[in-house]
Amino acid sequence: MEVRLPDIGDYKNVPVVEFLVKPGDVVAVEDPLMTVESDKATMEIPAPFAGTVREFAVAIGTRVSQGALLLMIDATAPTMAPSAATPETKKTETAPAAPPVRAEPPAAARVVPEAPMASTLPALTTETAAGAHATPSVRAFARELGVELGTVKPSGAKGRILRDDITAHIKERLAGGSPLQVPGSGIGAGLPAWPAVDFEKFGPIERQPLSRIQKISGGNLTRNWLTIPHVTNFDKADVTGLEEFRKELNAANKDAKVTMVAFAIKASALALKAYSRFNASLDGEELVLKNYVHIGFAADTPKGLMVPVIRDCDRKGVLEIATEMRALADKARGGGLSAADMQGGCFSVSSLGGIGGAGFTPIINAPEVAILGAGRSAMEAIWDGKAFQPKLIMPVSLSWDHRVVDGVAAARFLGHIAALLGDFRRAIV
Repeated sequence: MEVRLPDIGDYKNVPVVEFLVKPGDVVAVEDPLMTVESDKATMEIPAPFAGTVREFAVAIGTRVSQGALLLMIDATAPTMAPSAATPETKKTETAPAAPPVRAEPPAAARVVPEAPMASTLPALTTETAAGAHATPSVRAFARELGVELGTVKPSGAKGRILRDDITAHIKERLAGGSPLQVPGSGIGAGLPAWPAVDFEKFGPIERQPLSRIQKISGGNLTRNWLTIPHVTNFDKADVTGLEEFRKELNAANKDAKVTMVAFAIKASALALKAYSRFNASLDGEELVLKNYVHIGFAADTPKGLMVPVIRDCDRKGVLEIATEMRALADKARGGGLSAADMQGGCFSVSSLGGIGGAGFTPIINAPEVAILGAGRSAMEAIWDGKAFQPKLIMPVSLSWDHRVVDGVAAARFLGHIAALLGDFRRAIV
């Protein structure tokens, strides 16, 4: 039976980056078969039915889209030993007669916690003019160090360039006195090469590989920071009353766990309705204004940060938003987010309230034009005109794209959010 690429969202021509099984392996339903890497995440393709892996129809580096044939599984004999027939014989032999097996619809691709944002890394094994082959992470490493892959001697299988090859190439160039320059076009053009240091000369070290989410998101964050003219506004919200209300909600709804982030998402949704220019994206020389309000929130996972998206936040209450937040965060930590769970965001909210800090400057999640940051609330003495009163104050920040909005609009937008958090009764009027 055929296994084809299931729906992985709006992605096309994604490269196959890893095989997780081999011909002859027996698999159960939902066992991971291979990994593909989209623009925003690395995804495992699960088995839609049980059986024995017969042969692959793709190779590492092959680009596939929804419906593409990936491999064949002998679903009629899940315990069958691997056939000794040659690949040519396998393609032409006729399977023994057996009752027809009805395949279940392909399971949705599972997203391994990887990247919340669009990647600019080249496709796996894309061939350069010099015939170089390398994975996206190795290509990113080479770009960071200003190394042209075509000049690196490969040591991997089938002429693949490895990370160690680039390190060895740099050491050889430095030993010979040859300068290393960043290519003269694209993001970061003309910048000096990343310093190549032999750290072992100064003392003992150990190396830890980056997770895939860190490799992919690193390139995305660099691109966003370099190409978007960021400006960050800071403000404070008096959440004394809101914190009391939050505790009352949680006491009255044992199944709910309302956090301050849920209120921040709802306040942001209402601010996006009031200031529609923040609910937009640049598309060339046009501004796309959205008539929906989907908000992403930063979820911490063991492998890195992910940004699930809650849809139609302007039409949902805080309890519903909190419930969806909890479910999506659990999926993110368990590696069960689908590509659709991270698509379509209009605005993002990032909170360090549970950790600490008086403020920070979050990086905009392109193609959005702004992102809200929330720090840890703390008691402060606030003058009310007659005396100082203890108030719970939450620092908030807004990073925004100066190509789309200006400082006056940003101050009003952030002030609107702070006012809603200070008196949430405004949310119903």
